[in-house]
Amino acid sequence: MAKRSRTKSAAKQRAYDVEAEWTAADLTVLEDLKAAEALLPEDAPRALLSIRLSVWTDDTTSPVRQELDLRILARDLGYRVVGVASDLNVSATKVPPWKRKQLGDWLNNRSPEFDALLFWKLDRFVRRLSDLSAMIDWCLKYGKNLISKNDSIDLTTTAGKILVTIIGGIAEIEAANTSTRVASLWDYTKTQSEWLVGKPAYGYVTDVDEHGKVILRIEETAHRVLHWCRRAAGRPKPASARRMVRVLVRSGLCGPGLTASTLLSRLRNPALMGYRVEMDPDRARRSRLVLGKDGKPIRVAEGVFTEDEFYELQADLDRSGKNQPPRQADSPTKFRGVLICPDCGTNMIVQVNRSEKATYHYMRCQGCKSGGYGAPNPDEIYGQLVQDVLTVLGDWPVQVREYANGAEARKEVKRLRDSIAYYMKELEPGGRYSKTRFTREQAQETLDKLIADLEAIDPETTQDRWVNVHNGKTFRQHWEEGGMEAMAADLVRVGVKCEVHRTKVPKVRAPQIRLRLLIPKDVRERLIVKEDDFGEKL
Repeated sequence: MAKRSRTKSAAKQRAYDVEAEWTAADLTVLEDLKAAEALLPEDAPRALLSIRLSVWTDDTTSPVRQELDLRILARDLGYRVVGVASDLNVSATKVPPWKRKQLGDWLNNRSPEFDALLFWKLDRFVRRLSDLSAMIDWCLKYGKNLISKNDSIDLTTTAGKILVTIIGGIAEIEAANTSTRVASLWDYTKTQSEWLVGKPAYGYVTDVDEHGKVILRIEETAHRVLHWCRRAAGRPKPASARRMVRVLVRSGLCGPGLTASTLLSRLRNPALMGYRVEMDPDRARRSRLVLGKDGKPIRVAEGVFTEDEFYELQADLDRSGKNQPPRQADSPTKFRGVLICPDCGTNMIVQVNRSEKATYHYMRCQGCKSGGYGAPNPDEIYGQLVQDVLTVLGDWPVQVREYANGAEARKEVKRLRDSIAYYMKELEPGGRYSKTRFTREQAQETLDKLIADLEAIDPETTQDRWVNVHNGKTFRQHWEEGGMEAMAADLVRVGVKCEVHRTKVPKVRAPQIRLRLLIPKDVRERLIVKEDDFGEKL
């Protein structure tokens, strides 16, 4: 099969390897830059390098070249490089800076460690004006600067702020034009019987025929899976989607990540008849046929199913679906992700059974046979969990992480040091304060006070850092105000688990329940509330 693109493999798009991508000449330049960086003073401003590529091809600016260019820029500006945030195969239009894997960690958790963010070009950093505006606000809040290698950007000046906004607007227009071109291409592709671009539906793979054209062919393993599912759904006692998933995963025909909803989405896709489809805007995770100018479906490949087989399968799936209880808008399960089964390790969920006379709620797990022993009183379990959590964590203070800027403290330290140096020099023989006893005593007294003030400054306060501030409430008060939802959200965030032990009691239908809290050792650190600076932008 002919190679159709120079796009790098997915593994190389996610990261680049020093030995594989850096040439000997590049490594020599890198060592020289690091040597020059070592000569910088200790208080030199710190730079974080941001590297991004949407698609890594042989024609794009390589991450190695971006890093070297930015290191040269940092050297010229007198910055010390403290880190490199490399996010490859990431679209700036779809993923804002704070949601990227590496850069997002620096912005959300490690902002005290750098003073300026350097990037190769603005469109390498952001492509949406709203994202740029959010980053400017963030930089102004935390005293950071944005610096571009190929754009005149400097947030320390009013003109620089205006210019970066204008450039960002141009980048957004360019991204919009690109989006328009891509949408136009997709609209054209939908009307063609040839396969031009896109990922084929499950059951098909792309191939190249003898004329060099891209075609779709049926994938053999998927063909076996789909036809087995069709036969299983058509039995007198049809197999459920969950049953199908278990069999397929156990047989090795499908991966362990397969879910019942994904399998149903595949089985209901009209593309399995060999027709072109598009996403149905009115039905989530469903596809619909694309009709040609003649009003008929557009065939792009041989069908995995004939039309009779496909519509017979849909009828069987519909018939099985009628036996399932309707999905509730609000889940009856509380503390999902906290309450777990000690035997299988899965989440405990509440199962609702309805009869003509009453409605019954049972708490079961998802891994044990038949859900293990069902606990018929979920509210009692919730109440006991709340009481146990309040006993252990309720009296702890709620602490909020805040950003402490050390710039003012650094200025004060510099002022004191300069003043001390001045008085020490003028107290030396021949200095202005050494001429009389009175001036010498007064200057010595001032010098002693300056030294005492300098020693009283905690060196830690001169550093940009995170500090934890008590907001005046305990977690008991916080959870009483927010209810079970607030407590559940905090427990999931912190990683607190609670094992629900169910022991069968002879001649008693309901099992005996015992709860066991599993609290991480670093729970105090995890409970600290961290403000999401980009929460409104998500």
